Amino acid sequence: MRNNFLTAQDAFEYYYDYISGWGKPFDKTNAVFNVGFTIAKPTKNLINTEFRNWSHKYAQSEWLWYLTGDRDIHKLGKIYGKIPEIWIKMANQYGYVNSNYGYQWNRGYQLDKIVAKLQDNQETRQAVISIYDGKEIHEYENDTPCTTAIQFSIYNNKLNMCVTMRSNDLWYGFCNDQYCFSQLQKKIAERLSIDVGEYYHFAHNMHIYWRDLGKKPKEEESFLQRRSNHYK
Repeated sequence: MRNNFLTAQDAFEYYYDYISGWGKPFDKTNAVFNVGFTIAKPTKNLINTEFRNWSHKYAQSEWLWYLTGDRDIHKLGKIYGKIPEIWIKMANQYGYVNSNYGYQWNRGYQLDKIVAKLQDNQETRQAVISIYDGKEIHEYENDTPCTTAIQFSIYNNKLNMCVTMRSNDLWYGFCNDQYCFSQLQKKIAERLSIDVGEYYHFAHNMHIYWRDLGKKPKEEESFLQRRSNHYK
């Protein structure tokens, strides 16, 4: 299994082929376990794969919602123009969700604290943002955060990031999550006045729901075939 990619789009196309062909049946998905890979250029975060039909407008709206730190889904509705059905299903009776990651990284001033740690010591191993918290599992009835933690390290004067996820839907989750996480990486690098480095992405369970399998045209070459033909 490959674990180094230039862009998020490269990773998406590779794992769409891989999981479609070799993923194991698991809770109405094809899934692979303990998947980790590096994205060398995380700021190239647009998914232009034609059959995916990814919405930059929505991803940017989600990012702007995270920046507000407001976990009310109606705030997303004001930014995007409507509230996607998935967020309505995840919200509690007050319209609040747990998976607004901006709300999570602002809890306890986590974001400011990890920036301060990186400013004080470029070799710190403590610049970690916690998202999923097993001590709060009683609050996860409708919405369990998929991301467990985000960690940052400075190496060669560049900001590297590691995202760890308990579960990651390749079709929707990865495409939008990587966009928001890479935007966060860029935001923190700017605060530190250094360049963006690599983005390492790890998912214990990466999957494609059965409803999203077979959306790639059969006549279209796989990511592996295109790479092979490129180097002939």
